[in-house]
Amino acid sequence: MTLEEVVGCNITDKRMESVGQALEELLVAAQQQDCLTVGVYESAKLMNVDPDSVVLCVLATDEEDEDDIALQIHFTLIQAFCCDNDINILRVSGMRRLEQVLGEPSTADSNANEAKDLHCILVTNSHVDSLKCQALKEVGNYCEESRCKNQWVPYLALQER
Repeated sequence: MTLEEVVGCNITDKRMESVGQALEELLVAAQQQDCLTVGVYESAKLMNVDPDSVVLCVLATDEEDEDDIALQIHFTLIQAFCCDNDINILRVSGMRRLEQVLGEPSTADSNANEAKDLHCILVTNSHVDSLKCQALKEVGNYCEESRCKNQWVPYLALQER
């Protein structure tokens, strides 16, 4: 491995970590301001009614979801819709971390609260807090940089903490 490869990998790892942290901050801020839509079906309904309000689409899977053909078909259709409507898209792995960040139970809890479908999460632009606007910019820049490299749906692995 050359010095350039070692340094390049280190910079890429730091960039991914920074974008991951920005995404987590953005999701928490959006959730607090009721600017988050969670679930494949709920997200599709919102994009059908008001696609201009969506600023980011997060598609989340883990290894066990890779063989779910129905989910992959939904993702393909959502990605195509987002590309047609200039909505930033981000594929992430780390469903457990998403559950932690959003305070969601991983399964139905004792109060009969059903676990939400975190496979598709939309961030809308209704009232994005100016303090968290930097997080939205960082995630948006990452998506744009990826598109410039012909990676239309960038990937990000959320790290357990």
